[in-house]
Amino acid sequence: MTTGYKTILLEKRNKVMWVTLNRPEVHNAFNSVMINELSAVFDLAKDDPDVRVVVLTGKGKSFCAGADLNWMKEIIKYSFEQNLEESMNIAELMRKIYALPKPAIAMVNGAAIGGGTGFVSASDIAIASDNAKFGLSEVKIGLVPAAISPYVVRKIGESKAREYFLTGKRISAQTAKDIGLVNDTVPFTELGGRIDALIEQLVTSGPEAIACCKELLIKVPRMQTSEVKEFTARMIANLRVSEEGQEGMAAFLEKRKPKWME
Repeated sequence: MTTGYKTILLEKRNKVMWVTLNRPEVHNAFNSVMINELSAVFDLAKDDPDVRVVVLTGKGKSFCAGADLNWMKEIIKYSFEQNLEESMNIAELMRKIYALPKPAIAMVNGAAIGGGTGFVSASDIAIASDNAKFGLSEVKIGLVPAAISPYVVRKIGESKAREYFLTGKRISAQTAKDIGLVNDTVPFTELGGRIDALIEQLVTSGPEAIACCKELLIKVPRMQTSEVKEFTARMIANLRVSEEGQEGMAAFLEKRKPKWME
């Protein structure tokens, strides 16, 4: 367990970086300290070749209750420039989670409200306890889910985003699964085992291939048709001649495990 953090717990084991939001007394609500610490941790995960998967979860009964009330008492007095800086920090953190060239898993152990739903949306795969609750209730206090909106809309689509952005109503775990906000729900007691099984699947894949998959998912939907052909052709051609691609194809033909599974 890595020490030195005020709002999170960090542990690296078996190629996995476990990031636990550690403010259970306030349902893991985030403040500027947590945002900065998470941002630094996702930079570490990106640059560490020994990290193959990142799991984000919360300590205690909640995943993340959104913005901390005491922090909100401070930012209500902020100038526009100060608010813009804080908002840019949140937006950058969401981008880092979304664009991480490694799988980011949200292990949703409880309520995920506001920015907590944003963390779920920015992750690649989200598995939730069947008693988890979600919400985009910013409109109830005269605000909007601005920084997280790109990721929520991509996850659940514009139609459902309109419904939940405008009403601010709560979303059950089953509904979250139905609309694509999470990939699956399991009883709380089975959550850890489900995440472990998912990790086992992910680490059998080539790390470079996974990074390229994420690049495809980010870039291809925004490309013009004329750009896609060459971009995708170059990507697969580069992978085929890369060290990882050569090893993967050789392992398949020789009916053995590739080196990245050792």
